Amino acid sequence: MLTPRIVIVGGGLAGLYAAYLLEQRGVTDYVLLEARERFGGRIVSTPGGHDLGATWFWPELQTQLSELIDEVKLQRFEQYASGDMLIERSRHAAPERMASYFSAPPSMRLAGGMTALTDALQAHIPPERTITNQYVRRVQRMDAHSEIEADDGQGKPVRYRASHVLLALPPRLAAAIAYTPALPASLMDTWQDTPTWMAPHAKYVAVYAHAFWRSQGLSGHARSAGGPLAEIHDASGEHGSPALFGFLGVPAMNRQNVEQQLLLAHCRAQLVRLFGPEAGSPVAEYLEDWAADSSTATPADLHGRGEHAEAPAAQTDEGRWKGNITGIASEWSPQFPGYLAGAIDATRRGVDILFQTGKITS
Repeated sequence: MLTPRIVIVGGGLAGLYAAYLLEQRGVTDYVLLEARERFGGRIVSTPGGHDLGATWFWPELQTQLSELIDEVKLQRFEQYASGDMLIERSRHAAPERMASYFSAPPSMRLAGGMTALTDALQAHIPPERTITNQYVRRVQRMDAHSEIEADDGQGKPVRYRASHVLLALPPRLAAAIAYTPALPASLMDTWQDTPTWMAPHAKYVAVYAHAFWRSQGLSGHARSAGGPLAEIHDASGEHGSPALFGFLGVPAMNRQNVEQQLLLAHCRAQLVRLFGPEAGSPVAEYLEDWAADSSTATPADLHGRGEHAEAPAAQTDEGRWKGNITGIASEWSPQFPGYLAGAIDATRRGVDILFQTGKITS
């Protein structure tokens, strides 16, 4: 049995930031467990740096995230919004042009995609403290420690003993873990009722040789009632790699019954309707359906709209689990639940609690 002081369950932004904070404060007796074969969670980018998951942030409002981006020396740029936007009221009506509206404060993106942030955090974490293909199934609280049981995806059990557990995964996935003794029913109910950010969504990206829509005086922003893409934006990098991306408006339950190639064909056809024949010949295209990712979505998420719900309690103040387990994923942030900044906020709160209560010391 492995015996780190802290086990972090989940290797997305929250889990990686927790490990980063521990390293910054001189704490090395921890392990980060990730169920996927990769780190990053709901952050993933194409080889060209186009985001298929979380994309935007707002530095003026989300100062902790902005400061972290500066701390790890990443470049940012403003979401392109110059030119007109398009409104498609049906597939059978020509799209209407209208003046684009600008986000205030402006939406910002990272050069190289949002994976630049998770990669930068991971670069500060010794690889021996992170393990992929670890599915945490059970957590048992003993008198002075917790025993965490995972499997390696092939049914082989792996056990860890720790004084504290940080849950860096969505509340609904955290609620699927078996706890002994059971966590309070009221807490489990709120975790199960908390929608998972991004879980119902699917995102399409089409990469092109040049940004032909810009030469038409268009921003790349479009809204459509005809679909399958409900909302479209320019996804180009700051200095190249022209692309458009869109959120699918087809509900998650309906997407389950549609072949991916058919969805891709419908997305291309829609872009042709909106932006002209050049849109039908991307040099590359990608579709990420988060509802099909079992490390993101639960069956309950398939019926949701991906709203930003009120944050549930991240800890219990009852029984043996009091002060020994903490939720730190984005959904647990009181300030920014369901945003990138929420993962930073909830994680910092969770790690601060460890030091404030004397669970760990630098």
